[in-house]
Amino acid sequence: MKIPKMEKEDLILLFDISSSSVGGAFLKISKSGVPRIVFTVREPIVFKEQINVDQFLSLTIKALEVVTNKAYIAGFGAPSKIFCNLSSPWYISQTRIINYAKNTLFTFTAKLADSLIQNEINLFEEEHLAQYMHTEHSVRIIELKNIKIMLNGYETVSPLNQKGRELEMTVFFSMSPEKILKKIEDTIAQHFHFKEIIFSSFVMAFFTVIRDLYSHQDDFLLVDIGGEVTDISMVKKNTLRESFSFPLGHNSIVRGVASTLNYSLDEAKSSISLFKDGHAESLIVKKLEPIINKLKADWLQKFQESLANLSHDISIPPIIYMAIDKDFVDFFFEMIKTEQFNQYTLTDSKFEVIVLSSQMFQGLTVFEGEVSRDPFLTIDAIYINRCQPPSFFHC
Repeated sequence: MKIPKMEKEDLILLFDISSSSVGGAFLKISKSGVPRIVFTVREPIVFKEQINVDQFLSLTIKALEVVTNKAYIAGFGAPSKIFCNLSSPWYISQTRIINYAKNTLFTFTAKLADSLIQNEINLFEEEHLAQYMHTEHSVRIIELKNIKIMLNGYETVSPLNQKGRELEMTVFFSMSPEKILKKIEDTIAQHFHFKEIIFSSFVMAFFTVIRDLYSHQDDFLLVDIGGEVTDISMVKKNTLRESFSFPLGHNSIVRGVASTLNYSLDEAKSSISLFKDGHAESLIVKKLEPIINKLKADWLQKFQESLANLSHDISIPPIIYMAIDKDFVDFFFEMIKTEQFNQYTLTDSKFEVIVLSSQMFQGLTVFEGEVSRDPFLTIDAIYINRCQPPSFFHC
């Protein structure tokens, strides 16, 4: 009896950088299997009462240093590839539609796609460079993904070498300042040597995994509530159409309570936790309730305005997939679920909110031993496994 050969597994090192923490994981992936997550770590970014861009970047890099060191001393050895997924505010993105038409038949080739995409990249950089952080810093395109290609009005998943007269390409771009990417690369290089780090955005991973897992749902919203930023993305007909961000996250709730009551940040966070769990003393409840209601109203107003900016006279999907740190799940879940935004959008029903959790992805990943089930790293791992090797047409 011939014993089948064991399939070779690649060791992948993954980093996940958000506006509240930095995560890291080692994955083992093979061509035919699901990713095996063999190590995870997450380090909070130090939370400050006041924040500026340079200090925030410095604190984030310090958290990345801790995560990189812990990954190194875990003893798994040298990874074959290193991936880094970025959340806001570390990148900007846009979905763009490229149209091309001729009177005679043309053949869709990689060369034609490259030419059209390069032109769109140039336009994207011109439009966004002036408004993104400091104009004197160069930026790098970190991600370029095909979302949908239509030839002669019909979607095709295998467009290469097909003929047509009309072409429509829906393409997702993301870019980040070279300064930020270089600091990330230099920090990781202190322990791990590599040819390159493959950067991508969390929103693309989030969209791809939810789209594939819930393929019966063509329309939905993705809401990623970070420490400092909330990202909202609208998916229509399985296409990531548009995203909008506003600079209020769960840290703004803590800061608001701390500044109003003259609490430390730790005292404010503890009080909010007791309040939402129903364990706060009546005197504390009396103090906190009007403050938290005001902070909720501020966040909801920005959320409503963002939905209005996304809608452009089309209906807003009622299904929301929400990614948020576990300490604030209940707080924002109830806030969104109990609100109705008819006056701002064409939604005619209350939102159905589905919170991102590792339990949603059972069977799509394997966790070894006592490894922490981190839902953000789980999403990233599934996306990386599905989209190997990274390319424009794949994923």
